[in-house]
Amino acid sequence: MSSHTFDLVGVGNPIMDLLAHVPESFLSTHVAGDKGGMVLVDHTDIADLVGKLGTDYAVTPGGSAANATLGATRLGLRTTYVGKIGGDKTAADYHANFVAAGGDGNRFKRTNLPNGRCLSLVTPDGQRTMRTHLGAAMTLSPDEISSADFASARHAHIEGYLMFNPALADKVVASARAAGCTLSMDLASFEVVNVARDWLLAQIKQGVHVIFANEDEIRALFQDQTSGYDVLARKLAGFGGIAAVKMGKDGAWIARGAELHRIQPVKVTKVVDTTGAGDAWAAGFLYGYLRGMSLPAAGAIGSLLGAETVQHLGATIPEMHWPRLRAQATALAKG
Repeated sequence: MSSHTFDLVGVGNPIMDLLAHVPESFLSTHVAGDKGGMVLVDHTDIADLVGKLGTDYAVTPGGSAANATLGATRLGLRTTYVGKIGGDKTAADYHANFVAAGGDGNRFKRTNLPNGRCLSLVTPDGQRTMRTHLGAAMTLSPDEISSADFASARHAHIEGYLMFNPALADKVVASARAAGCTLSMDLASFEVVNVARDWLLAQIKQGVHVIFANEDEIRALFQDQTSGYDVLARKLAGFGGIAAVKMGKDGAWIARGAELHRIQPVKVTKVVDTTGAGDAWAAGFLYGYLRGMSLPAAGAIGSLLGAETVQHLGATIPEMHWPRLRAQATALAKG
């Protein structure tokens, strides 16, 4: 057993997800910007979009790093979380859900503002387009973060959305390193990479143990629209860490040093919603990685969780499925 109190501390924006199935025409009529991306909006914008949906949406806890942290918790890691929640019922529900799932809820920061919300618009092809109002999460200050937030934790997983606030991202990464944590980052979205590319490359050169990226994010990072994803994974791993390039239904590439592994996808018959699938993949991989499994085994557990997530609305896998998933993860670990 590790001497650390926690295997994993997640760091990011604790956002409540609002999820709605919409036709393609809803996006073209009501939503500016590219399909499939994430854009920050204000309270008025998200209220306007929610108003156009009426009551036809579901509510589930979300946030990229929180999704990954809770997935790893469900598999058996000891976890905690650093992020800022509000003072409303949404915030109370969010915190209660995190603790009920088995996570430690003592490192959340608090304010009296409304909790953050993300509207995820899911089109018939299962792709989600997100509009996010950070609310309370946006008020997290670098001055509120210290190495104490990472004390007794072995590994810190940081979501890319923090990089919209470079001063905060700097403090988080520096504090985690000062506490002796190993680090992983999820690049979050191609919009994040486009805004924070120089910052990301500087951090990767300094040393990040695991980088998670999808197809659009890895191409944005290297400004390369033509190379194969295996080539890009090798390039990212060339900085010294593990590169995990997620390709959705086509699986993933994982590279480390001279190693290169193609991770096969787990096939599903019907995709309901891709929200949180990449976070679930990261959860499975981090569980395997932090338990000392091989990269192919960790990647296979990532594929297992990612495939399960797309069969449900939202990023949360219903409780009834976790006993089966834990058993399957144990079997994959044994090869």
